[in-house]
Amino acid sequence: MRRLALITAAALCLTAPALAQDTEAEPDAPENERSLMEEGARLFLEGILREMEPALRDLEGMAGEIEPALRDFAQEMGPAFAELLGKVDDLSNYEMPEMLPNGDIIIRRKEPLDPETPLDPELDIEPGEEIEI
Repeated sequence: MRRLALITAAALCLTAPALAQDTEAEPDAPENERSLMEEGARLFLEGILREMEPALRDLEGMAGEIEPALRDFAQEMGPAFAELLGKVDDLSNYEMPEMLPNGDIIIRRKEPLDPETPLDPELDIEPGEEIEI
C-alpha cells in the first residue's frame, strides 16, 4: 500500500510538467488532441487507480469500523491530553524517554531548570506546607 502511494506521488510529479507544456509549440496539432506523454500518464494513473480501488474500499470499510472507537477515545482522552500538554512547555526542551533497569521511565530536560524558579508561578507553596491533592 505504501509503495503504491509512492508510485502515485511520483507519477503525479512526472506528469505535471507534461501537462504544463505549451501546445502552441506544435501549430498543426489540434488543440483538444493530447500528446503521447499526456495520454501515457493518463493511462498510467488510471491503471494505478484500478489497482488501488480494492485496497481503498477495504480501507474505507475498516475506517467505518474503527471510527466509533476512535471517537470515544478522543472524547475520553482529549481533555487529559490537553491538561498534560499544558504542563509540558515545549517538547524540544526534553531528551528522549529513558527506561531505567527497575522499569521506571524518565524524561530529562536538556537544560535543567533553575531551582529558584518555581515551575508554576500560581503555586506559592512554602517548604513543609501541606498540599491538597
